[in-house]
Amino acid sequence: MKSHSSAPDIDNGAGSVPRHIAIIMDGNNRWAKSRGLQGAEGHREGARAVRATVENCARLGVDVLTVYAFSSENWRRPEAEVSALMNLFLEALADEVPDLHQNGIRLRFIGDLSAFSSELQAKMLEAVRLTEKNTGMVFAVAVNYGGHWDITNACKQLAVLVQDGRLSAKNIGPELLQSHMSLGDLPLPDLCIRTGGEQRISNFLLWQIAYAEFYFTELLWPDFDQSALEKAIADYNGRQRRFGRTSEQVEASQQ
Repeated sequence: MKSHSSAPDIDNGAGSVPRHIAIIMDGNNRWAKSRGLQGAEGHREGARAVRATVENCARLGVDVLTVYAFSSENWRRPEAEVSALMNLFLEALADEVPDLHQNGIRLRFIGDLSAFSSELQAKMLEAVRLTEKNTGMVFAVAVNYGGHWDITNACKQLAVLVQDGRLSAKNIGPELLQSHMSLGDLPLPDLCIRTGGEQRISNFLLWQIAYAEFYFTELLWPDFDQSALEKAIADYNGRQRRFGRTSEQVEASQQ
């Protein structure tokens, strides 16, 4: 896919489906705790919600779905929880990737994958290679990901090009920087959803969501279902995305 500019498409007509939905999946632990269960059970239910959301987004015609599965800060969680999450990743790769492939979904992972075990890295690479020629929705999973890392990593890549004489610093602009960032060849997120009642970004896609619409819901992630997704999209369609223009300019462009 071609590289996209640093501002998304302006005209998202009423009733349209966002091309790119990004989701901060929050509330697995609280969901489990409220039911007297271990945190691992919350993450397992959360994985089921991911599966349903992938299916629903693909059915609705979303081009890209990006989910925040494991941030670079999540390593600070209790060792037992992190270990359970790693095992769940392996299980999910074994169980879900064949279905994703069968349904034409393209799987990507974004983040610093070098921190994971060699087994998990190999399974991720295998899944990406299996699905990379599919033509359906792109499903991007952010793991050991942080927006600060992403921007810094892109800057390092450009710095090497400048140092090697292959790029002049004066030619560095937003579009070039974006092309070196995660998902730089895909449409920027139109809608960013966060579950669990918190209203913060938590270092997720800091560059990419500069123009996104935000939707916050009190629902804990395991309870996020088809109706919740449709409600978020309906809310998105009730907004006017101006990108610096006036309401009159936007309305005139849509006539």
